Amino acid sequence: MADTSARMLRLLSLLQTHRYWPGGELAERLEVSPRTLRRDVDRLRELGYPVQATRGVAGGYQLRAGTAMPPLLLDDAEAVAVAVGLRTAAAGAVAGVGETSVRALAKVVQLLPPRLRQQVDALAAYTVPAPWDGPTLDAGLLTAIALACRAEEELRFDYTARAGARSRRRVEPHRLVALGGRWYLLAFDTERDDWRTFRVDRLAEPSTTGRRFRPRQPPGGDAAQYVQRAVSGAGGRHRVLVVVAAPAAEVAGVVGSWGTVEEVDDRSCRLRMEVESLDWPAMVLGTLGAPFTIIEPAELTDRVRAMGELFIRSAPPATPAE
Repeated sequence: MADTSARMLRLLSLLQTHRYWPGGELAERLEVSPRTLRRDVDRLRELGYPVQATRGVAGGYQLRAGTAMPPLLLDDAEAVAVAVGLRTAAAGAVAGVGETSVRALAKVVQLLPPRLRQQVDALAAYTVPAPWDGPTLDAGLLTAIALACRAEEELRFDYTARAGARSRRRVEPHRLVALGGRWYLLAFDTERDDWRTFRVDRLAEPSTTGRRFRPRQPPGGDAAQYVQRAVSGAGGRHRVLVVVAAPAAEVAGVVGSWGTVEEVDDRSCRLRMEVESLDWPAMVLGTLGAPFTIIEPAELTDRVRAMGELFIRSAPPATPAE
């Protein structure tokens, strides 16, 4: 392999499987001599990768967890964020990303020093990810849109509105925003001369036009807030209002951006949501671990009662205390 950089990346990729590689086998895979392999390993060590070598006839190499992260330009907090992000993505809503995230997570975690592994394990053990209440998207679709945003290139696509009307749109893509179990594209619609929010699962056949544009700033300057206001303004089929017997901060920590929480007093709050399916607020209420009173809609009361009866029927009978 004439390209030294490419060869070293290949070597690092093989070592990151964390299996023990006999020197002869590793040199053969890289199509280099044992002497060149030793030089490449020395270069990786100089970069901070903890490669362990065993001498002798059966000698070989293995990448071990180090006392510090290799020079990936990540500090400790960023390294933990990457690991947690990959763990979350492994159970996310983008088709094809879960398996890739698991493989990447395995590589990252094995290289983390013990102090950072403990942080990742603690976050995994004491956080409960909310179920993704939305359609699964093709990773290629999101990638194509994200690349158009980064390249600042005009985008065309077919779009199906909520009422079922179909249209061909031409926009200046700005940001992809994940909100309430769905992905949204915030873009400036050049034909309507205004900002629009598009649900990505209703978008098809995206293609760039080749026309570049100068980025505009959305009203208010914050893409996530703009999309949240737009989605809330559109409204769902159900408006949910529940009084929860728990502090507002605790409820907000569970609900996140999928609803709004208003403090009533130190021990209670109001939870408001706008949803298309009552299954989601019913599951949220079940995870709060606190009594609640449903103000509206009446259908949510029926849904919660049905779920409670199902749980009671499914649970084994209590064993009398002796």
